[in-house]
Amino acid sequence: MTESPQNPSLLERLREQSDAMRDQDAVKRKPLEEALADIDRRLWKTFRWLEEALGHLEVIRPQVVHEFRLPPLLTIALPRYEKGFVSYRRKAYGGRDLLEHVEVFYRMKQDVPIVIKVQPGAAPTFDERLRAVQVPFHYRIEQDDARVVRHGIFTVTPVVTACVRLVPDYRRQVIEVTLRNVDRFESVILEFTPDKLDESALEDLVRFILGEANTFLRRAPLAGLGRPRMPELRGPLQVAG
Repeated sequence: MTESPQNPSLLERLREQSDAMRDQDAVKRKPLEEALADIDRRLWKTFRWLEEALGHLEVIRPQVVHEFRLPPLLTIALPRYEKGFVSYRRKAYGGRDLLEHVEVFYRMKQDVPIVIKVQPGAAPTFDERLRAVQVPFHYRIEQDDARVVRHGIFTVTPVVTACVRLVPDYRRQVIEVTLRNVDRFESVILEFTPDKLDESALEDLVRFILGEANTFLRRAPLAGLGRPRMPELRGPLQVAG
């Protein structure tokens, strides 16, 4: 009587599947020399494209259809694009002089300052939260006739500084894109294969910056998400007109 073959164990099945996936990834990846040159070339093209795009935006100064909230304290709604620039850094890798990163910085601004009154005990926490998101402000106290402090008054300059940072991982042949303060006070990290970071992706990036569409976020897997750690505000507040 012939014995029926045993079913492979769970670990054996997982081993076979992971080996198959590694083989597929190896086929997809280019030889190292070719991959280094391709990623560096794509990043240079990205740098030049973004540099021109930001130059046009600085002339047009379009309105950005985003709201930047620091609940329950502050909302900077529909700021206008003000100015920006693109920078890069190079490094030696595998005997080549390659781009280490490409970085975009830009500012958005509302014209009218925002005045917020808080109870004196809440002022230090509000101060800390504004500094955490790098929003400029001026602080003063309001006293009554007996020189007792009644309120802390923050005059906030409604400016948001945003950053898009593209960092290649030449070993893994991917490009990590970090978006900070692009559509809210937080950072989002996406991981692109180099072939996916093409001109149409850059067009979607600019549309996302302007608040026209969020298609860019669906172009690559999410690699990370983080918010500045905000202390809880204690005590009532009042937003003055």
